[in-house]
Amino acid sequence: MPGADGGRVILASGSPRRRELLGGLGVPFQVMVSGEAEDSPETNPETLAGALARLKGRSVWGQVRGEQPDAVVIAADTVVSLDGLLLAKPADAAENAEFLRALSGRTHDVYTGVAVLTGEGETVEVAHTAVTFRALTEAEIRHYAASGEGLDKAGGYGIQQLGAALVSRIEGEYSNVVGFPLSVVIRLLRGAGVPVFGEGSVQAGAGVSGA
Repeated sequence: MPGADGGRVILASGSPRRRELLGGLGVPFQVMVSGEAEDSPETNPETLAGALARLKGRSVWGQVRGEQPDAVVIAADTVVSLDGLLLAKPADAAENAEFLRALSGRTHDVYTGVAVLTGEGETVEVAHTAVTFRALTEAEIRHYAASGEGLDKAGGYGIQQLGAALVSRIEGEYSNVVGFPLSVVIRLLRGAGVPVFGEGSVQAGAGVSGA
C-alpha cells in the first residue's frame, strides 16, 4: 500500500508472545485489542483459524480507518485440533490436565490464521504445524497443569516455555505453535508495504559507498 510504513502497523492482539515476535522483526507498531468475541460457526479448524483472525482484524480496522486510513492492521488466531476435536484455552487446571491426557503420546494439529487489513483490502493466510507429544506420566500432567502456564493458551500448553518438555517432535514452523507464524507474517507485511528486518534503513543507505 503506498505510504504504508511500520509506524502505522497495528497489532490486533494482546498476546505478549505476538508482541515480542513482531517487535523482533524491527517493525514499530501499536497494540489495539479487538475485544471481539472469539466465536464463529466454522467447525473446520483450518477455516476457523482464518475466520477468527479476520474477525479480530476487521474489528480493529473498523475502529481506526476513519482516523488512520493508511493503517496496516495485523491480527492472528491459533486453533488446536486433536483428531478434529478443538482444544481451546482451558478454563482451569483440571481441564488443562484433561487436555494433556488427551494429547499425551499423540500428534495434534496447530493452525494459526494471520490477517492483514489495509485501505486496499484484506489478506488472510493459515499456517499449519503438526505437534507430537511424548507419553506423559500422571505426575508430569498434574505438575504442568498446576503451573498455570497453559491456561491462557489454545491447547493448554506453551511450547516456548516449560511446555517444550512435553513435545517430542514438530513438523512445520515452530513460531506457528507459539501463535505467530513468522514466515506468513513477514510475507503479508511486505505485501502491505511494511519493511521488516530494517529493510527501510538498508534501502536508504544503498547508494552510499564505503572506503
